[in-house]
Amino acid sequence: MNIHNKTVFVTDADSRSGQAIVQYLADAGARFVLNSISDGKNIQPILDHVKQKGSEAVVINVDLCRRSAVAEALQQSSAQVGTVDVLVHNNDLMKPASVESCDEATFLEVLNHNAKSALVCTQAAGEIMAAKKSGKIIYVSSIHAEKPTGSSFAYSASKGAVKMLSHEAALTLGREGIQVNTIELGPVEGDDERFASDVSHLYEDYQYKVPSTVLGTFEDLANLVLFLASDASRYLNGADIRMDGGFLMHYLDVKMNKPWPEGGAT
Repeated sequence: MNIHNKTVFVTDADSRSGQAIVQYLADAGARFVLNSISDGKNIQPILDHVKQKGSEAVVINVDLCRRSAVAEALQQSSAQVGTVDVLVHNNDLMKPASVESCDEATFLEVLNHNAKSALVCTQAAGEIMAAKKSGKIIYVSSIHAEKPTGSSFAYSASKGAVKMLSHEAALTLGREGIQVNTIELGPVEGDDERFASDVSHLYEDYQYKVPSTVLGTFEDLANLVLFLASDASRYLNGADIRMDGGFLMHYLDVKMNKPWPEGGAT
């Protein structure tokens, strides 16, 4: 699979997911518009990698909740790397928030960062793609669009909103030759701390709730993004791809694939 000379807009290039995605897509020949809150300082090795691959990247730092700012950045960057062909929305802010005590500011911060930004970027990039009658929109979301975290209902609500945005956009933008799909990413290393909860045991011994006991990585995610960005996925539209190693189908403590101290297994 390759996406040679395709321009990819990544909304959070500084994150671990963003860096893995840029690296893998650069290997396949992509060019980039990279939104970086560090103005590229925290991703210099990734920018060097893009250059080594003979490609180009424009680094921007814009408010993704302002359509005019996003549209202007995409328009200005097109002179250097071309008009956007692929949008990868990977914003993923998580803050603890209980239904009983979450303040409005926290709720809106999470919703804006994860969901409103998805809408704004979809509108800005979608308009460009519609003019070309082609394009790919990929939302990197979470299994918590379907399963409560037990630690942040605001996070789950934001990912649920992205899930329905994806379905609606697939229906309407699909008429313009644009494919819209969502990756619902499951547990990766560190999620037991990230989603630590007083009311849910979901992330206790979570590695062993993946049937193979092998957690996913952001490199796994990047490979799937590459597939969705390429022509190999031409007949996928409106899909929710759960990438969790089977975690949500086997998360109860009973019969976990966890070794006993003497080396046996349940």
